[in-house]
Formats: sequence, structure tokens, C-alpha cells
Amino acid sequence: MAASAACSSFFFFDAEPLGEAGMPALDACALCTKPLARDSDIFMYRGDTPFCSEDCRHHQMQLDAVRARQAARRLRQYASGTEARSGHQESRKVSVVS
Repeated sequence: MAASAACSSFFFFDAEPLGEAGMPALDACALCTKPLARDSDIFMYRGDTPFCSEDCRHHQMQLDAVRARQAARRLRQYASGTEARSGHQESRKVSVVS
């Protein structure tokens, strides 16, 4: 059984896409949807996301950076609002106990 596994070979482009949700196929650019040819360069990002050019990949990286900054800002705003509310509640508790 081990000998048969060693003899078999797997070629990346010969496999049919599995069609798993959330996994981009290697047939089109993830940003501009330009078809990707088998003989053209494919620029990957985050391990499994294909792009037709360095420009498309760079543009996606910039979009991701903006989204990450926005998410961090929202998290800081939420955390500061939660701290303000919890601090306000604690002061009420102290004033009620006094």
C-alpha cells in the first residue's frame, strides 16, 4: 500500500477545484475577476487567494489594512464605551453603599 502511494503523483493544475465555500478557485483574479491562464503568473496573498498582477494583490492588501484599522478603531470605541459605562455603574454602587 505504501508503494502505491509513493508511485502516485499529483499535479496542482490537473486537480479539479473542490468548490469549497470560502476557498477561491485559481481560475480568476480575486479582485478584478480577470481569468487566470495556466501559463501566466499567479500572485498569491494570504496563502490561497489568487491575483492576476502585483497591482491587484497590492490593492487588496491596502483594502485589508484599511478594514483592519477600522475594526481596531471600532473595538477601541466599544471598549472605551464599555469602560465608561462600567465605571459609571461602579460609582453608583459606591454612592448607594455610602
